[in-house]
Amino acid sequence: MSRIVIIGGHGKVALLAAPLLVEAGHEVVSIIRNPDQAADITATGATPLVLSIEDADVAELTRAFTGADAIVWSAGAGGKGGPQRTDAVDRAAAIRSMEAAAAAGVKRYVMVSFITAYGEVADDHPLRAYAIAKIAADRHLQTTGLDWTILGPGLLTLEEPTGAITVARLAPGSASDSGRTSRANVARTIAAVLAEPASIGKVIPFYDGDTPIAQAVADVPQEYADLS
Repeated sequence: MSRIVIIGGHGKVALLAAPLLVEAGHEVVSIIRNPDQAADITATGATPLVLSIEDADVAELTRAFTGADAIVWSAGAGGKGGPQRTDAVDRAAAIRSMEAAAAAGVKRYVMVSFITAYGEVADDHPLRAYAIAKIAADRHLQTTGLDWTILGPGLLTLEEPTGAITVARLAPGSASDSGRTSRANVARTIAAVLAEPASIGKVIPFYDGDTPIAQAVADVPQEYADLS
């Protein structure tokens, strides 16, 4: 049994991941900002912890992480508050959480990012501030001594999980719906990489596909870890 802390515990993916981890025998702590969401967290089998990731400093995060075996970042500004808040949450807070994980002695860190979080961000990118912040956080994570995995799901949907994905980058200019990814499959992928040591040090871009998730995350090309 491991103690797993999910940051962004009330997000759609996190609410699906928590019960899977609990069912697997883990103790799950889900960090939420709004205490009114605590009942939803409890219903998943996880323990709610009220803490503003945006406002918490490294010391506060370190206390929250102490005793954990793994951290899962599944938080985000969600476009609320403009570019400044996007940077504050998706980059700055994420980096503080990495520093806190190291300070708390938590080696395992799973980052939920997005499928095209690499390379240069075009000036006309529809989510430019978000993309810049996420890429910066992902690149920073790679410089830490943490046992990291970066998950890059495609366009998120509410479709039922298939339990199967394709691990691949999207070709430049490909249609957005070619990377459709069930949030429930993302939740299953989080659980799978936490159980798969071969996923450490890997960037895993993926979308709904044909390969069973456990198999897909066990054999990811190292070339995908190049975010330049």
